[in-house]
Amino acid sequence: MEYVPVPVDLLEIGKTIPVDLWDKTGKLLLRRGHSLTSEQHREMLVAHDASMTESDALAWTRGYERMLQAMLRDGGSADEISRLTMPGEIPEQDYLDEPDEPYGGWLDLRDRLQVLLYQGSGAENALRSLDGMHGKALELLGQEPDQCLFVLFQALADPALGYCATHALLSAVVCELTGVKLGMARPLRKSLFRAALLMNIGMARAQDRLATQSGMPNDSQRMLIREHPQLSVEILQALGVDDRDTLDIVLWHHEPGVPKGLTGNVQARHLLRVADIFVAKLAARKTRLAMSPLGAAKSMVIDASGDEPVLASAVATAVGFYPPGTYVQLVNGEKAVVVARGARAHEVEVVSVVSAGGMPLAEYPYRDARESRYAVRAPVNAEKIKVQVSFERAYKAFADRPR
Repeated sequence: MEYVPVPVDLLEIGKTIPVDLWDKTGKLLLRRGHSLTSEQHREMLVAHDASMTESDALAWTRGYERMLQAMLRDGGSADEISRLTMPGEIPEQDYLDEPDEPYGGWLDLRDRLQVLLYQGSGAENALRSLDGMHGKALELLGQEPDQCLFVLFQALADPALGYCATHALLSAVVCELTGVKLGMARPLRKSLFRAALLMNIGMARAQDRLATQSGMPNDSQRMLIREHPQLSVEILQALGVDDRDTLDIVLWHHEPGVPKGLTGNVQARHLLRVADIFVAKLAARKTRLAMSPLGAAKSMVIDASGDEPVLASAVATAVGFYPPGTYVQLVNGEKAVVVARGARAHEVEVVSVVSAGGMPLAEYPYRDARESRYAVRAPVNAEKIKVQVSFERAYKAFADRPR
């Protein structure tokens, strides 16, 4: 009989466990219908490599995924979502084979990635899920790269969506766009993209809590931040990820000290480090404001050493100084959202969303930033824009612009 690991960290003390738990020799540890009684009980299950049958694992995971998707759909807070535990019962239909649901757009990909990251070593069919997400992401990115950046930069500024999955998906997209600019080989870009999606699987829930807490990380959180690359690699290996480049990039993506003349997966892991830091700088915290993409790129070029300034410049060139989905102030005083990149990194297409007097605009007028009165004066942090921007209205205004 095939056994798979139990996500012991997702078990709630006192909640019924609806599956039999076994040790690695096939000895019964806990009969279904019983519950975890204490943290010591949890440690005992970990020590005995608590496992379950493959059919139980698939059915139980379906229930967890359904609850998580419902919380995401209903606007559950990041803290509530990060504390979700495995369900206490398994409906009969969850034991039946179900066809894979078709993928939607970028926010659907983000939600599915969050499920995978939260499940960690308890994820089922992780490689199939990874293949599906990677393939769909490249399909969408190939169709409308500017709209991809718009959706993900807007999501990064929305704390209600959670942080870990948005950060990972945006980092992966930044790596892909930059890797193409650098002439990186397609197989290595594939490994890099997957490494970006999964680099923080060892601390996904903690990453969401860190993004919303008011104080600085405590000692245990700092230790997890230091150790999560190794922990992530161990989880990925347990899930069946065996691509050496992906594992190597994840393991070393926090490693500073970049020599000159980067090649191969050494360049890829330092590109992920740069993209990881770049995206993190753009996200607001309760302890600091977000940086603008231009400000983040400049600070990274100044602070970096070796070849990292080259990689930071390449990132800024690939996504633009003012990426779609971010905000700028125009010379006429209006605040606008960027909807498309121009031919050069500093060129943009924008629609205004806030008047010069600070009032939200009911209709988004397209502004030609090449005209002096509509030129970009400065980037604007997302938290200073007090309006909910409509993707549909922004892109309709862009589509209807004078030609």
